This record gives sequence, C-alpha cells and structure tokens, in this order.
Amino acid sequence: MIPWLEARDAFPPLGTAQPNGLLAASGELTPSRLLDAYRQGIFPWFSAGDPVLWWSPDPRTVLFPAEFRLSRSLNKTLRRGGFCVRLDTAFSRVMASCANVPRPGQDGTWITADIQSAYGALHQAGWAHSVETWRMEANGEKTLIGGLYGVAIGRMFYGESMFAHCADASKIALAHLIRYLRQHEFGLLDCQVRTRHLLSLGAREIPRAEFIKHLSRLTANAAPPGLWPKDGAARPWQDVEAK
Repeated sequence: MIPWLEARDAFPPLGTAQPNGLLAASGELTPSRLLDAYRQGIFPWFSAGDPVLWWSPDPRTVLFPAEFRLSRSLNKTLRRGGFCVRLDTAFSRVMASCANVPRPGQDGTWITADIQSAYGALHQAGWAHSVETWRMEANGEKTLIGGLYGVAIGRMFYGESMFAHCADASKIALAHLIRYLRQHEFGLLDCQVRTRHLLSLGAREIPRAEFIKHLSRLTANAAPPGLWPKDGAARPWQDVEAK
C-alpha cells in the first residue's frame, strides 16, 4: 500500500518508495507541502481527479549547468535574435501554456488547476520562476512563443515543465536559464525523469543518494526567496560552448 499523508504527516523515508519512484499520496497540495517535498528530493505528479501522488525516482535525471550542450544550430538561433527572453513576467501564462500544449504520447495534462494554483502561490512568494521566450513582432509587440517554469531553493533549481509554440522556443528559454544559473552559482538543475530530449541537452542520471547529497549542500542556508530580475536573461547572447 502507498502511504497516505494527512495534513501534518511527514513524508516517509525515500528508501520506502516503490521501484518506479512513487513514495506517497495525499489529498492536499499546499505551498508549504511543496517546499517541504522539494527540500527532500520529492515532487508531485498526478492526473486530474486523482489523489496527489508524490515521487522520488532512483536514479534521478539532472543537468549540471556546466554540462549543458549548446548545439551549433541553437547557438546560431540565439545569436540571430528576433526574440527576447525575460524572467518572471508571465508566470501564470507560462504554466497555462505548459498545461495546454499537446505532447506526443500524452492524453491530457498533469498540470491541473490545483497545480497551477499552488505553484502560482509559490511564485507570488518568490520561490517559483518562469523563463519566457518572446518573439519581436513588426509592429513592436511581443508574442509569448515558449518558456519554462520551476522552483528555486538556495542554489538548486527544480525544473517542472516547458512549452514551445514554434521551433527552438523552449530551448532558447532553457539556454538562458542555464546562463542565469551559472552566473548565480547554482549547482544543479533537477530534471526529475529521463527523456531523450533532456539527455541530448546534457542531462544524465545519478543515484538518488548522490542527488540528495547535492540537494543538502545546495539548499543549506538558502537566501530568502524573491522574484528574479525581469531583464536578467534579456542581454544579447554570447557564443560560449557551442558543440
């Protein structure tokens, strides 16, 4: 049986998780519960109408910022411009787009209304962040064409989801996120589960025990949360590590 968590129950030990990483279930999804989960290497993933399911897979897919693979084609796109990238200016729109963009092999979305509400509260409190790719239109307007969102605690960034309305729009956001993480000495980007797309960008799997060691070090003495500077990712792109 999967342990059922009441409002004040602690998460069970990670070693009790099922082979697929499922650790526990609950009926609530609050900002405080989410922060407690992230600090322990746990994240929610469930469908509408289901209980909140909490996961801690082993191994864990992560991306060390220094290992990000910037392809030559993406580097050309970044240098060509025609877009701008901003931080924390359209969090709710990014979440809604992540929920609504169809994905191959998926029927529906796990980014439910409850998920959007809980992470929206985390964003207002300065814990959750968005990176947005905007296309520059001929009339001077900007159109949101891609982006991603996640949670930052200390020098850890927990990636949640990304979307793209046109080619490379989400990769552009990710490249700017990686640059921001490097500049601010973040040590790790949590990708949660393995996908071929993430592996192509430099992500790799590490044992859960190793992940928790990184987590403990990077979240210790975390600075107070706050929104990221809106123009923190808007500077022109520099060719640094194209491969």
